[in-house]
Amino acid sequence: METQRTDAIAISKLLEDYYIKGIYTGDTALLKKIYHPGTLLFGDVKGAPYSKTLPEYLNGVVNRQSPEDAGTPFSGEILSIKVVQSIAVAEVRVKMYDFNYHDFLSFHKIDGKWLIVNKMMSDVNS
Repeated sequence: METQRTDAIAISKLLEDYYIKGIYTGDTALLKKIYHPGTLLFGDVKGAPYSKTLPEYLNGVVNRQSPEDAGTPFSGEILSIKVVQSIAVAEVRVKMYDFNYHDFLSFHKIDGKWLIVNKMMSDVNS
């Protein structure tokens, strides 16, 4: 039980330092630190299906103005983290521009490091 709590705290820190901050600043170097290179992203944006590989997603981040640079409101909130041995799921909400994303992020502990291996997201404003 203590290991699960320690791992959940570690995942929370990774989400704050790399995931949420990387999205806010548009820093793909930060995002690459938390994603496994083979990560796939699925969901819907404004009611339309969304499916990308990690390189496609990161290319989109590089080619958009970050919320930080735009000076627009932004929030990232960790709703929950559930850890079972070497796997975990984090539920995160990210509000930026006119999007209100609800994310489910699957983690796997690989070589002692927690990495996102799958991202499911939905723009709940649509």
